[in-house]
Amino acid sequence: MTEPIILHATFTARPGEGDRVAALLAEFAEGVRAEEGNVVFDATRLVDDPDRFFVYEVYRDEAAFQAHLSSPAGVPFNAALQDLIVEPSSQLTFLRRI
Repeated sequence: MTEPIILHATFTARPGEGDRVAALLAEFAEGVRAEEGNVVFDATRLVDDPDRFFVYEVYRDEAAFQAHLSSPAGVPFNAALQDLIVEPSSQLTFLRRI
């Protein structure tokens, strides 16, 4: 059995851009959730700091994750996101089930 790919992404909206980031992320999330190999894509904002975002993702396997990375929606999403966040890109942390 292959292991799922599990990760979380975090990023911070530039001042005044939180709602734009949320709208962009909500639209992107719909497409990701429709990907064949996506198991979970939970996009959230921190309650105490709504300019901070936390996205939890699970993909069936490495092939599904690679398909996600090469999806046509990914490039424009990441380009738009990069202009709206403080960090140079979303900060990814890969996880492994125990």
